[in-house]
Amino acid sequence: MLARKRSISISGHRTSFSLEDIFFDDLCRLAEQNDLSIAALVTKIDNERPRDSNLSSSLRLYVLNAAKNGRL
Repeated sequence: MLARKRSISISGHRTSFSLEDIFFDDLCRLAEQNDLSIAALVTKIDNERPRDSNLSSSLRLYVLNAAKNGRL
């Protein structure tokens, strides 16, 4: 599984993250379930993550938690 680099605007600035397609697809599904754009969901996750963790890892953990809690 190869991670792909993706760019997005969050909090008024461009940033990028690397995510495997399976995680990105589930992240998009979670955004849709919550009536959010992918940018809005990534912004939410970015704002809630510990500052010493990277965004890509935080996105993967968010998807994993959602799967474990039956939201996927």
